[in-house]
Amino acid sequence: MGGDSVATMTKHFPGGGPQKDGEDPHFSYGREQVYPGDNFEHHLLPFEAAFDAGTSQIMPYYGMPVGTEYDEVGFGFNKSVITGLLRDRYKFDGVVCTDWGLLSDAVIAGEPFPARAWGVEHLSTRDRMLAVLNAGADQFGGEAIPEVLIDLVRSGEISEERIDVSARRLLREKFVLGLFDSPMVDVRRAEAIVGSAEFRAAGEAAQRASFTLLSNRADAAGAPTLPLSRGVKVYLQGVSAEAAAGYGTVVDSPEEADVAIVRLQAPFEQRDTMFENFFHAGSLDYPADQLEGLVALCGTVPTVIDVFLDRPAILTPLVGEAAAITANFGASSHALLDVLFGDAEPQGRLPMDLPRSMDAVRVNLPDVPFDTVDPLFRFGHGLGYNTGA
Repeated sequence: MGGDSVATMTKHFPGGGPQKDGEDPHFSYGREQVYPGDNFEHHLLPFEAAFDAGTSQIMPYYGMPVGTEYDEVGFGFNKSVITGLLRDRYKFDGVVCTDWGLLSDAVIAGEPFPARAWGVEHLSTRDRMLAVLNAGADQFGGEAIPEVLIDLVRSGEISEERIDVSARRLLREKFVLGLFDSPMVDVRRAEAIVGSAEFRAAGEAAQRASFTLLSNRADAAGAPTLPLSRGVKVYLQGVSAEAAAGYGTVVDSPEEADVAIVRLQAPFEQRDTMFENFFHAGSLDYPADQLEGLVALCGTVPTVIDVFLDRPAILTPLVGEAAAITANFGASSHALLDVLFGDAEPQGRLPMDLPRSMDAVRVNLPDVPFDTVDPLFRFGHGLGYNTGA
């Protein structure tokens, strides 16, 4: 690491996957992390790789571990995790920055948003800060209450020597990066590097390669649905006519089309507040009325469905109806159309199981990977244009 480097903050230690009922620990109903498979150690593997690669900062997660050897308080307050596991076991001496808003209540998007002080909700803001410092963290994310820290030092509850330890870590990072010698970014150079044609082309190629072909049914003559032929009549949902204009002839109804292309979001439940709905959660089933419309479309015209898998989706009602199904993980319509029309090959592989039903999800162990019973598509699944449906 030096003046031409960036400092990486790796998060969220010691892993944020095994949430009770799959809920999000930004909210009180998702605060518990559970390990019924006794698989806590498995979640440390990515961090061990990050330590080996030289990560210089760590952010603990919001959640609180339940039923483990570690204290049942949020990881940002958790001395057994920050000092015992991170500092002592892994010998990490970089910066530890808490996740945002552990100490103070806030208002987000017009709604009250209590501090994520899981396990220490009963403590005052002042005592929460004391707990974070005693746990071994160096920096408070999303807080602007320095007067509380000053009061803790003046009262003698926190020593200046303890503050110096964290200040030294933070300053060391800045010195190593050369920020005191050259604090300003060369904007034109940064734009030329980050926005270069080479980098943009690499990003676009990565989008195309990431598409995962889940199914690709053959027609009566044995020809697979994908790739599509240029110039076919296309009915679109979730794809703009402008994006598709160079690939096929866009028509206004399924009855006119040779093929339909539909882009879907993975399903999630609407929650009470705007901020909650940033964090997609709840059932992985599509609503019945949405499925009914999609199945009807598939019965009218061969339909290609692309699903944005920001979380798993239950595709069981669609896989026997759609002519082909692809998955993406954040890609443009142009990248999708390049793949569907054969200008690029889908190379992606599923990073997770896609379950057949919510019943299968409910019996999963949240801390054990790939234990889904009879998944619809297994981790690692992905077809090519030369493999079967």
